[in-house]
Amino acid sequence: MQYKRIVIKLGTNLITGGGGRLDLKVMADLAGQVAELHRKGHEIIIVSSGAVAAGRELLGIKNKRRDIPFKQVMASVGQNRLMNIYYGLFLEHGINVAQALLTRADLTDRAHYLNARNTLLALIDLKVVCIVNENDVVCTDELGEQRFGDNDNLSAMVANLVDADLLVLLSDVEGLYTSDPQQDCKAKLIPVVETIDIKIEEMAGGAGSARGTGGMVTKLEAARLATSSGVPVIIAKGSLPRVIAESASGKSVGTFFKARDSKIESRQRWLLSGLSCLGRISIDKGAAAALRRQKKSLLPAGIVEVEGSFERGDVVDVFEKDGERVGSGIVNYSSADLIRIKGERSGVIADMLGYEYGDEAIHRDNLALV
Repeated sequence: MQYKRIVIKLGTNLITGGGGRLDLKVMADLAGQVAELHRKGHEIIIVSSGAVAAGRELLGIKNKRRDIPFKQVMASVGQNRLMNIYYGLFLEHGINVAQALLTRADLTDRAHYLNARNTLLALIDLKVVCIVNENDVVCTDELGEQRFGDNDNLSAMVANLVDADLLVLLSDVEGLYTSDPQQDCKAKLIPVVETIDIKIEEMAGGAGSARGTGGMVTKLEAARLATSSGVPVIIAKGSLPRVIAESASGKSVGTFFKARDSKIESRQRWLLSGLSCLGRISIDKGAAAALRRQKKSLLPAGIVEVEGSFERGDVVDVFEKDGERVGSGIVNYSSADLIRIKGERSGVIADMLGYEYGDEAIHRDNLALV
C-alpha cells in the first residue's frame, strides 16, 4: 500500500545522533528521503524536535536544567538554527520549506483550528514541506492544557488536522517491544498492533531520555490519538536505511498500529452524526450536483438560504432547496456572514464583508456527503 499524505515526527535523539548537538549528516539523510518521496508526489509534513538542543549547542550550555523558562529560552535561540538547517538541506533538492509553530490552544479554538488546517493544506498544494513544532516560547506547563507536552502528541494532532494517510514516529528506538530490550535479552519487536489495550500499554515502559521529552508511553498516546482518528501509525528507528521510503510504501518496518476505522469513515461519521450541527444551509440544484458529481467545494453563489446561528468553524447540515439532504460540513463563515454573501460570486466577498477567509463557504476537505 502506498501512503500519499504523511506526517513524519523526527525525535531529538534521532536528529542529534544521540549527542548534544544537531547531527547534520543524519538530518541530511532524512531530508534526502523526504525529497525522494516529494519528487514522487507524496505530501509530507515534518514535526521536528531539536530546537532546545540546537539552542544549547549555540550558547555552549551543557548543564541539565529542564525547567520550562530555561527550555523556552533555548527553543527561542534554537528554532532559528533548526529552520536554517532544514532550509539549506531542502534547498539542495529544490524544495521550499515553511515553518508552523502551534500551541494546543490553536487546535482547540475552532477558528484557530480552521486557520491552521487551511494554512497547512495550502502549503501542501504549493508543494512546500512544512516544518511544525510546538511554540515553546509562549507555552508553559503552569497553564495546564496549553501545552502538547511532547512532539509525539503534536504530530498525532497534526495528522488528524490535515487528514493524513500515515503518521511515522521516528526516534532512536526500533518500535514497541514485548519488554525493555535493554534489560531483557528475550524482548521481541512487535510488528503489528491491532488495538492499543492494557496489555500493550504495559509493554510501553518508562519516560523519555535526557534530551527528548517523549518515551514509548507518549508514543503510544500519540498512536492511540491518531488511530482513533483513522490514521495508521508506524514507530520505527530513524537510522534504519530508507526508513521513510519503506514506511511510505507500506513495507514492514518497526511497529505498525492499525487505524481503528478508515479515515473516511471516521471523519464522515463525526460530520454526519448531527451531534455537532449548529445550523442548516440550503443550496440550489447546480451546487448540489457540483458537490455530488464533481466533488467541488460549496461556494456562496450556490447558497439560497441560511438557518440557525453558527460561527466560523462550526458544523452545519447542507440540504438541497427541495429538502433532500446533501451532507454536512465545517463552514468558513458565520451564519451572519453567509446571509450577506449567499448567492454572490466569491470575488466580491472581501468587498461585502471587509475581509475574507477564502472563496469557499465550505471547503471540499471539510465536507462529508450522505
